[in-house]
Amino acid sequence: MSPYTFTDEFPDAEPLPPLLYVTATANPVAVYVHHLRLATAPPDLVALLHTEFVTELEIGFTYPQLGPISLDEFKAYFFARDVFVGIKAESGRIGEKVDVSDVEEARNGRDWSECILGAYYVKPNYPGRSSHICNAGFITLPASRSLGIGTLLGTSYVHNAPRLGYQASVFNLVYASNVASLRIWERLGFEKVGKVPGAGKKGDEYIDAWVIWKEF
Repeated sequence: MSPYTFTDEFPDAEPLPPLLYVTATANPVAVYVHHLRLATAPPDLVALLHTEFVTELEIGFTYPQLGPISLDEFKAYFFARDVFVGIKAESGRIGEKVDVSDVEEARNGRDWSECILGAYYVKPNYPGRSSHICNAGFITLPASRSLGIGTLLGTSYVHNAPRLGYQASVFNLVYASNVASLRIWERLGFEKVGKVPGAGKKGDEYIDAWVIWKEF
């Protein structure tokens, strides 16, 4: 989460081409990752991600915001810059390098709830002279957890963020209780560069958080 408001000093990059990823799990899942912005995102997809984000805030395990937030607030936060969505490839395509150029083509008539596995945003973490360092936030839909989707989206982020022009990534607050997330970032070469004691409050308990860094 960045406290800064970003304007035209961060011009839109050209949309990156969609890529097919396959989870490194016993039962592989093939996932198309598509690059979207609010103007190109189907409204019903945005609405679904908003619902999932509000649920995530209610659980209080990953994001620092207190929910609920409105759809417009969600758009302003999650879709402020570049967003990547993971769409499950249909059966018979696992491992194939199929050219699916459009998000609706990847959807192929399915309800979004049937094929969206997760999403993440990428945006500058700081303004001006430090805008080469980006931040990201992730949503993994409940039905797709324990399938390797978190690692797949993290791998996609490490691939795509440099292609948007960023030189490094920082996660400001990764709660120490979020062990699964910490493991993913460690596997992907991120380092713990700082610790914020008592950074997150859940109930009457205060949880430490790590600052996580990677240079691309």
